[in-house]
Amino acid sequence: MDFVVGCVVKSKAGRDKEQFYVVTELENGFAKVCDGKHRKNVNPKFKNLRHLAPTGTVVNLPQTDKQLRILLRKFSNQED
Repeated sequence: MDFVVGCVVKSKAGRDKEQFYVVTELENGFAKVCDGKHRKNVNPKFKNLRHLAPTGTVVNLPQTDKQLRILLRKFSNQED
């Protein structure tokens, strides 16, 4: 699966390994990702695409950070 805006991804490397994010923007081999808690919509994190694994789910970008946290909570709970 290719990376697209709204794609739910899982971090494969870094301090945030195993965390879920939503891609908000793509540019030059990097993705801007946010999770609504540690990385808000106004301050997304740049991640190299090699360090991300797409989950196969594409969502509409939530308007608020709270909606984003609720959305990603479903993916975190599936890991348990």
